[in-house]
Amino acid sequence: MRSLDDLLAEGVSGRRVLLRADLNVPLDKDRLSEGGAAITDDGRIRASLPTLQALRDAGARVVVAAHLGRPKGAPDPQFSLAPVAARLGELLGTSVPLAADVAGADAQAKVAALSDGDVLLVENVRFEAAETSKDDAARGELADRFAALADVYVDDAFGAVHRKHASVFDVAQRLPRYAGRLVARELEVLTRLTADPARPYVVVLGGSKVSDKLAVIEALLPKVDRLLVGGGMCFTFLAAQGHGVGKSLLEADQVDTCRRLLAEAGDRIVLPVDVVCAPAFSADAPTTTVAVDAIPDDQLGLDVGPRTVELFGATLGDARTVFWNGPMGVFEMAPFQAGTRGVARAVAAVDGLSVVGGGDSAAAVRVLGLDEDAYGHISTGGGASLEYLEGRDLPGLAVLADRAGE
Repeated sequence: MRSLDDLLAEGVSGRRVLLRADLNVPLDKDRLSEGGAAITDDGRIRASLPTLQALRDAGARVVVAAHLGRPKGAPDPQFSLAPVAARLGELLGTSVPLAADVAGADAQAKVAALSDGDVLLVENVRFEAAETSKDDAARGELADRFAALADVYVDDAFGAVHRKHASVFDVAQRLPRYAGRLVARELEVLTRLTADPARPYVVVLGGSKVSDKLAVIEALLPKVDRLLVGGGMCFTFLAAQGHGVGKSLLEADQVDTCRRLLAEAGDRIVLPVDVVCAPAFSADAPTTTVAVDAIPDDQLGLDVGPRTVELFGATLGDARTVFWNGPMGVFEMAPFQAGTRGVARAVAAVDGLSVVGGGDSAAAVRVLGLDEDAYGHISTGGGASLEYLEGRDLPGLAVLADRAGE
């Protein structure tokens, strides 16, 4: 696939560049309604800056398309990109106007008014039902309107490349297409994880459900030296070992699958040895730390315990390559942060390549005040990273690599 540097070498001064960025940031709606700063984590906006600034410096007229949340295919003020436009302007040191629509009359008028080096953000692409439609013709009509706004297309939204959406897949078929710097960096790192990783290669998986991670577990187990399992998903594995898990999150229909995985690769799967329990899912509930074979029937596990943090840290001690996706507990609540914090620090201390696999893991690094520079790479795409490691074809990457018809 062609890169941003290829595009810059061709020259973009005065040309309209449609940049698909991943600006899907978390918002505090209460602060938004009070007129305060609504964005609680601007990591994805900051990750888009290298490509954006390079295009501005080269004199491009940049039209940024992005999504926010999951509106139902129609304009919805709570999902407007207005806070994103404001923060993007602050970071770039320039005004970033927001079009009132996605690819309609206002977007067309504002694009026509752009000067070299200007940046325009169009409204949330998911305000158009066709953006996520499974109907090729519907997506195609929207893609035609996107294409009319620009001369070339750059995809820098790695967090969306696993989606066959109009602004990711279809418009790329209608314009000369290039991979932005963030997408190129993500691919470079993920290739290192899949091609010939330095060993020992350790994967740390957390999050809520085994079912969400089953495909990546199946794909990675033959390739990794150790797989550490925490978060809510660990309780289904513990149940497969015969432990009672109280009121903890449990996917009963996945117990047999976990039992099979333990039978096939139990020597490489490392599970928690203690957990932090509480009688309710609450930040002010009283907590107890117990061994995994002593979880009370009326309690639920909400974090891995200190002995598990030590075990996972020791297991990571000699690793040369680590991929971490998913928190170890409910890190949003103070009593259940220690497990994720401890494991995150152990990942950061790895003497080799440490990759944080986007999503809640990347959010946890920032929420917990950890040093982002301590990691080799913090991905912006949790779902996309997992699907890449599963070996799936990602539509947004496939279309960038496809040179047929040009």
